[in-house]
Amino acid sequence: MIRLNDIRKIYKVGVETIVALDGITLEVGPNEYVAVMGASGSGKSTLMNILGCLDRPTSGTYELDGKRVTQMSSGTLAGIRNQRIGFVFQSFELLPRLNALKNVSLPLIYAPGGWWGSRRLAQEALDRVGLGDRVRHRPNQLSGGERQRVAIARALVARPSILLADEPTGNLDSRTSAEILGLFDQLHREGQTIIMVTHEADVASHAARIIRMKDGKVCSDLPRAADPGLSAMPSSTGAAEAPSQRAAP
Repeated sequence: MIRLNDIRKIYKVGVETIVALDGITLEVGPNEYVAVMGASGSGKSTLMNILGCLDRPTSGTYELDGKRVTQMSSGTLAGIRNQRIGFVFQSFELLPRLNALKNVSLPLIYAPGGWWGSRRLAQEALDRVGLGDRVRHRPNQLSGGERQRVAIARALVARPSILLADEPTGNLDSRTSAEILGLFDQLHREGQTIIMVTHEADVASHAARIIRMKDGKVCSDLPRAADPGLSAMPSSTGAAEAPSQRAAP
């Protein structure tokens, strides 16, 4: 599904050159659940931005389903972001004046099927995350966990092949975090490909594959059971013990 080859991302800040990514090569297959870990400044968020087609690499190639993303126009990339990739952010990024149903339907504003079709898909997505009875509530009427569930429903409404989550439990307490991670486990069992950035070991332990980054490079890429930092932690679903599907189709 995803193939990166020698991806480099370099920023110029005045006279200083910052190498955010330094030769990243990796593959992610369908229905993988991957956690990307690393300290602040390791390059994990930059990697997520490139995977999500929010930024372009300085050099190297990125292929998504066999198509070279690095050669696509800005308009084509926008279409991929809207249809193929779902985003979940730490800060939810919901519009405060819109209720849950309207927030979730936003990615479908230009989709075929019109208003009624968008409403139906948004309702289905909210049902999927357990908020089918909260569709008319605005963000300030929802708990932190419910707001994140709305954000996940919005990410899923266009039925993307890849779900990208950047510190999805960073603003949640431990009990609510466990609920959101349980939802990710459920989505993975249903066949959803998930790539999640986190610095927390207990969050990463839900994934089947752990990619660790340092100084813009991949320093390890292992199944969860083989990662020395996580192998002793219990798996909440058992899915993390499955073999890693590392080959792209």
